[in-house]
Amino acid sequence: MIHCRSFLFLLAALCRLAISAPAAYSSASITQSASASTVPSATDSASLAVSTVPFASTNPNEPLWNNSSPDSIPSPQRGTLGAPLLGPDNIPLDLENPDLVAPPTTDNGDTGNAKWSFAMSHNRLQTGGWARQENVKVMPIATEMASVNMRLEAGAIRELHWHKTSEWAYVLKGTTQITAINPDGQNFIANVGPGDLWFFPPGIPHSLQATGDDPEGSEFILVFDDGAFSEDDTFMLTDWLSHVPAEVISKNFQVHNSEAFAHIPAKGLYIFPSTAPSDDQQAPTSPQGTVPQSYAFSFSTLNTTQLSGGSVKIVDSTNFPISTTISAAEVTVEPGAMREGTGRMTIFASQSNARTFNYQVYYLPCSKGYVPASMGHYVENTGNTTLKYLEIFNSDRFEDISLNQWLALTPPSLVKAHLNLDDETIAKLSKTKPIIIG
Repeated sequence: MIHCRSFLFLLAALCRLAISAPAAYSSASITQSASASTVPSATDSASLAVSTVPFASTNPNEPLWNNSSPDSIPSPQRGTLGAPLLGPDNIPLDLENPDLVAPPTTDNGDTGNAKWSFAMSHNRLQTGGWARQENVKVMPIATEMASVNMRLEAGAIRELHWHKTSEWAYVLKGTTQITAINPDGQNFIANVGPGDLWFFPPGIPHSLQATGDDPEGSEFILVFDDGAFSEDDTFMLTDWLSHVPAEVISKNFQVHNSEAFAHIPAKGLYIFPSTAPSDDQQAPTSPQGTVPQSYAFSFSTLNTTQLSGGSVKIVDSTNFPISTTISAAEVTVEPGAMREGTGRMTIFASQSNARTFNYQVYYLPCSKGYVPASMGHYVENTGNTTLKYLEIFNSDRFEDISLNQWLALTPPSLVKAHLNLDDETIAKLSKTKPIIIG
């Protein structure tokens, strides 16, 4: 599958929800049935072209082991290439990355590292929760998106704040109450549960608080449309007011009691414990009304399109209008199927540069992958359980171009001239987009 946008790729098993990000589909593409992918392509009688370079090898290039293989198996050898390792080694990492230790022979050149785990991110521990992030400092290839994994204990608050970038979120566990106000003085409040989303445009002041619905609080993934974003650079209410002279604060709020603002924290709170909001908590009534477009979206209740090798459902600005910079798909891929899981992804970066990465799911957010705009790639489930992940794009629309469909809708003589395919093979190409290939 060829994808046209940068995307963040977050992995999860069905029994352990996590996220991974992206490939882009048009919203219309998911309405096609799996059987539509079998519409054959027409062929012609053009003869096979004479190749001016050697043919590509058809030798198997599967992963040589997985993370449950014996410790003695990993070795930097594939066929006659490579040699056994003689020095110190990190066997657990070798088991997780077979295609880095013993790459498929189709890999070549360099694409930059496209894999990161939150387990490797520094964790900011607070009373009431924590946060850890991924950005260009740890994954330089991810220039257009950054992500944060945050946990709030029941009642804990991620304090009132705003960002230079937009904020998109996917709830992993528990319920988070969000509040916001827009420049017109219209306010908003909503409870966002597992599998649901929120989105705040740049500069919109907002807060996050774990409700008491789950005694463990809530956990979620935040995505920002700038790879250089840092959660440590947030504009926070307490941090701001602690750096404004007290007399200016009094004038601003027209409160002349000198003690009224004597208990403002001397530094930013970021995350702090509090009492869980009541089930019926409402925002104050605004004379300007409420925001015209909801900042929350019930993604968990969106209809899923079942396909021969899995399923997909898509959210972008066509069904979540406020989300103008981020779109996403929640994808499941059955064992042995491909998104065209543990997962495998090869990125083609042009000029013969290609690199294959392996992704694992152990618990909530695990592996993340990143594919720069326009680089060809696929996602394959190489495990024996269903792979579930998020594909997240820095775009208002979820769109991609299918390699299969592209070739099917190109004159057969041109396809033959490039790839030397026979009529039978060309006839099996799909004129409708096969999102997941079983």
